[in-house]
Amino acid sequence: HYFIQSNLRYRMFARIFENMAEMPFEHDYKCYPVSFMSGDARHDVDTGGKIIMPPSALDSVTRLNIPYPLLFSLHNPVSNRTTHCGVLEFVAEEGRIYIPYWMFRNLCLQEGQRVTVKSGNLPKGTFVKFQPQSPEFIDIHNPKAVLERVLRKFACLTKGDTISLNYNNHEYEMCVLECRPADAISIIECDLNVDFAPPIGYVPPTQAAPAEVDEPAPMVVDAAFSAFTGEGKVLGRRKKKATAGGEAAGAGAPNVIVRGPDLDFKIGKIVFTRAIPVVHTANGSEVGFEAFAGAGNTIKQKRKK
Repeated sequence: HYFIQSNLRYRMFARIFENMAEMPFEHDYKCYPVSFMSGDARHDVDTGGKIIMPPSALDSVTRLNIPYPLLFSLHNPVSNRTTHCGVLEFVAEEGRIYIPYWMFRNLCLQEGQRVTVKSGNLPKGTFVKFQPQSPEFIDIHNPKAVLERVLRKFACLTKGDTISLNYNNHEYEMCVLECRPADAISIIECDLNVDFAPPIGYVPPTQAAPAEVDEPAPMVVDAAFSAFTGEGKVLGRRKKKATAGGEAAGAGAPNVIVRGPDLDFKIGKIVFTRAIPVVHTANGSEVGFEAFAGAGNTIKQKRKK
């Protein structure tokens, strides 16, 4: 009989503990922005995704054996808006919680308005897509590296939230457009793929149409034109007397050899084409070119013995 009573007591206490383990933490608190905290300013809370709760919340969480990491949902019954967050510290006054201002604004809260805080488990995220709220975000050199560093202050993300990022003393707002595998995900110790949508107000640069280039007009060559046929003039010299032979020589048109491709080219044979001058004599006859037909002259002549 004693054994049966002990067994019944054991089962009763086991059921009580099982029910306590399955019970989530749920409580209503007055909500304030972090700027309402007394003491030192906590600007680091405003740039993250975690809240500050009272010490009694830690006792309740411990008694309920809620697994870590501690993740909570914040619900505003007036506006019917919900977001998710982690907890940073348990140092708030009893009956109050302090949340980042961007979270306060997403829930459409007023100072001192009550919200329902409830514990829960969120799946680990695999993908998230952000949309910057201003084109200034494009000026950041490496936005993915900056986002990776800033998201270390967040515990979870919720689809539809507009979070605030602080980089180089400048606030950037990012809207969470998409989350996978659920609308609310945990980003603690997970491999998260990040994508960006075009910022609001961004105008892509337009490519200028290529300028039309006018084709050059074909060059008209005059058949009577001969290049470099002019006569040079020198200052300080006497003019030479014109001779009959010179007039006759000038009357004739110079022979010009037109350069161009050798259409009769044969492999293994190279032909060098040169302009061969033609000399006109006084009687009008032509004298051909003779190589090395000139006479040598010396400045200093040898004396005859």
